[in-house]
Amino acid sequence: MNAYGARQMAESFRTVRKNTVQVAQDIPDDKYAFRAVEGAMTVAGMLAHLATSTHWVTQVHFVEKKGEVSYEDFGRYMAEGKAAAEALTTKADIIAALESHGRDFASALETMTDAQLAEHVKFPAPIQPPSKSRFEMLLSVKEHEMHHRGQLMLMERILGIVPHLTRARQNR
Repeated sequence: MNAYGARQMAESFRTVRKNTVQVAQDIPDDKYAFRAVEGAMTVAGMLAHLATSTHWVTQVHFVEKKGEVSYEDFGRYMAEGKAAAEALTTKADIIAALESHGRDFASALETMTDAQLAEHVKFPAPIQPPSKSRFEMLLSVKEHEMHHRGQLMLMERILGIVPHLTRARQNR
């Protein structure tokens, strides 16, 4: 059986982030204010959100190495991430942040041992389940990005852009 550990997770995240960066590059600057429906994030907002979405897990797992996350912790991490996202105001800034934060997160992932990935982080009641493994929490970053990238690819279609993964498949 093949093991899926920190190195594989880091490589997989690099692939996901590379594809997100390509979407960000493919959408013209003048379409970054586009939103699919009222109340949804704009292209720029969603890309900035993704660029900074690694912040809270980086704080929990690599900076503070927490074994328990409180509501106060999570609120602070979300506020810091939101402020960082709001500071990204141009396409160039967003792409640079996607690249640098993605690179930093993947590099940090690679440092995790199997024992660290197996550790559980506790959450306050009434959150269920009351804890998750670091592995599950770190893997969710990639899942979150893929969810939003799917939304961005639909926005590309609405804007008349054929997504790069579709173009590559058609070329094959």
